[in-house]
Amino acid sequence: MKKFVLATTCALGASLLAPVALAQEAAPDCAAQASTKKLAGAALNSFLKKCERDAATASCNASAAEKKLAGAAKTSFTKKCVKDATGKKPQ
Repeated sequence: MKKFVLATTCALGASLLAPVALAQEAAPDCAAQASTKKLAGAALNSFLKKCERDAATASCNASAAEKKLAGAAKTSFTKKCVKDATGKKPQ
């Protein structure tokens, strides 16, 4: 019984953290793009935040599609997913 609970907990945790991991993987791409554009200061910070949020939104939308969510359920899931992935409320 303990093995079942442990396995279920691990599987659930992995599925909830997948969008967060995908958003974090996008961060190096965002930094590379910012470097290519030679951004600095406030422009760099703004670009990185938007890039990370967009990457999180894309991965969360993919997760919502996998779960076959639509309408209000998809919107709610995506907002919470992006917030969890970026630590901020989406605009």
